[in-house]
Amino acid sequence: MIYAGILAGGKGTRMGNVPMPKQFLHLNDKPIIVHTIEKFILNKRIDLIIVATPKEWVRHTKDTIEKYGLNLPIVKVIEGGADRNGTIMNIISNIEGIAPVDDNDIIITHDAVRPFLTHRIIEQNIEEGLLNDAVDTVISAVDTIVESTDGEYISSIPVRSHMYQGQTPQTFKITKLKELYNTLTEEEKEVLTDACKIFAIKGHQVKLVRGETFNIKVTTPYDLSVSNAILKGSMDK
Repeated sequence: MIYAGILAGGKGTRMGNVPMPKQFLHLNDKPIIVHTIEKFILNKRIDLIIVATPKEWVRHTKDTIEKYGLNLPIVKVIEGGADRNGTIMNIISNIEGIAPVDDNDIIITHDAVRPFLTHRIIEQNIEEGLLNDAVDTVISAVDTIVESTDGEYISSIPVRSHMYQGQTPQTFKITKLKELYNTLTEEEKEVLTDACKIFAIKGHQVKLVRGETFNIKVTTPYDLSVSNAILKGSMDK
């Protein structure tokens, strides 16, 4: 089985004075989260899409999905967790309550506020996810990356050609992700907010899939302006 987990747990604190979490803000004529879910609905290989959102926004999320005609059997809304990985684990627990999970089942996790992912990115995540335990979507770093351990002085400058910027989707074999997550200490769970990093520190390979520069995460008012420009540009073509 192939599952998609849409991570919609953000509260939008960096978006400024807005009345709701950023995933519900409008991009052109509909909420950002609707644009994102639509991309996964279009992929017929995905068996179930689970949207995880803060408890107090579950009802609003369901209403939004229904309002925009996405109230399909393959879309389900649940409460998220305390953090990113906790939310993914909530999604997996929900999946296990629906059907038995085997070693071939995969979950494609994606930020609700990255509405510009492409069919190609989803397809490559599926293909590589079926072959590998973990997959990360990345783009090559354009700028030189500077590391500073104290925030005052440079501690190292990595080779730029070796550096990549992480995006989503991130795709995992469900049983392997759960197995590794359950080996983490409580301290590690607090620090390891990226699921791919769990695999990396446990000595497991993470396959790379190439993302797109326009596959941006809408976090700030500037991002929202850029997103509207991207959408307008695609509509004008």
